[in-house]
Amino acid sequence: MKQYKYPKISEWKSLCERPSQNQENLSGRVKSVFDDVKNNGDKALKLYTEKFDGVVLNDFKVSESQINEANNLVSDALKSAIKLASENITKFHASQQEEKKIIETTEGVFCWRESRAIQNIGIYIPGGTAPLFSTVLMLGIPANIAGCQDIALCSPPDMDGKINPAILFTADLIGIKNIYKVGGSQAIAALTFGTETIPKVDKIFGPGNQYVTAAKQLAQNYGVAIDIPAGPSEVLVIVDENSVPEFVAADLLSQAEHGTDSQVILLSNSEKIINEINIEINKQIEDLPRKEIAKIALENSKSILLDSIDEAIAFSNYYAPEHLILAIENAENFINQITNAGSVFLGNYSPESAGDYASGTNHTLPTNGFAKNYSGVSLDSFVKKITFQNITKTGIKNIGKTIEVIAEAEELMAHKKAISVRLKYLKKTSTGSA
Repeated sequence: MKQYKYPKISEWKSLCERPSQNQENLSGRVKSVFDDVKNNGDKALKLYTEKFDGVVLNDFKVSESQINEANNLVSDALKSAIKLASENITKFHASQQEEKKIIETTEGVFCWRESRAIQNIGIYIPGGTAPLFSTVLMLGIPANIAGCQDIALCSPPDMDGKINPAILFTADLIGIKNIYKVGGSQAIAALTFGTETIPKVDKIFGPGNQYVTAAKQLAQNYGVAIDIPAGPSEVLVIVDENSVPEFVAADLLSQAEHGTDSQVILLSNSEKIINEINIEINKQIEDLPRKEIAKIALENSKSILLDSIDEAIAFSNYYAPEHLILAIENAENFINQITNAGSVFLGNYSPESAGDYASGTNHTLPTNGFAKNYSGVSLDSFVKKITFQNITKTGIKNIGKTIEVIAEAEELMAHKKAISVRLKYLKKTSTGSA
């Protein structure tokens, strides 16, 4: 990790830059895939699956027998862990359901809002060296609670034409049956347009590499919504002399092992604790199976010495991290100062891994500074809010004149007349009652 001491505020912008990605021809390649899938459907998917995944598939949908086979390949210990995580995630997201509240804004004027599930959603789950079956829980559970009617899950096949067993077990556990062996930008294209096998959806969720990310952004041009802008994973950790270096090093490395383009930031008001953490990082990294990935990620990472914890919080808000860990004394006292972060972890015993897997909060979070204007995925991500109003005779009499004045000022006379005809009718019939 590169080390910096007492940077000026004018230097913060450069210190907050994320690792740059090679975007050369990326948009053009993804657009080409989209056009091909739109025009040729499953035929195009077959060609891209052979080209990018190295396997020839004649049927993309995962069969019931393949799901049953996968269930037998997952250990009882992992099944129990997934079930416990599922229970906690369900409990937290179910608490986000809102009761209908009817508000009488003026006597006789009643307004309220109700949630309606997005009917058709697509979930993308990366495979490869780190199959993210935990993301199936994070996306599938709130989708079920929201009442989404149809859920299509896409994940890339391995060289044997199969999806990781843990992904299939987890999907089956929460009732997702429509699972497809398709990955990359071609999977996002299939969910955007629909093919002979894969249904078109209204909104696409899930992380992925730069091609998947670019594909999700392109999908929006075709009337399909996405969860959040996503990029490489990141964590920012603020520490003081009450931090445990062993804990902090493990937290930083847990992000660094995600990918070579991940970034970790360490902030402190103590040079001593920064040095101790860096020593611990060098010790722990040698034991990691993914140490080569972590080492490259650390080259893009920074430790920064600042004057105070308050200044560290200010720097964090400027950076807007996906994950923020406050491994400091009395971390709760700083909650109100935090304005930009995807998810926050307080104290020495709240590792980011807990939120990634089993505490109950969602791990699908804004990256690359988007925590300044986006929230992480929640139950609200799977619903639309529809407003309703019911205006009585008394109500239209109470607000009618106000509406007429505003409509006339905007020179929209038909708007005014829609009120006037009602007021004249009420006056004529002389009912006047609500």
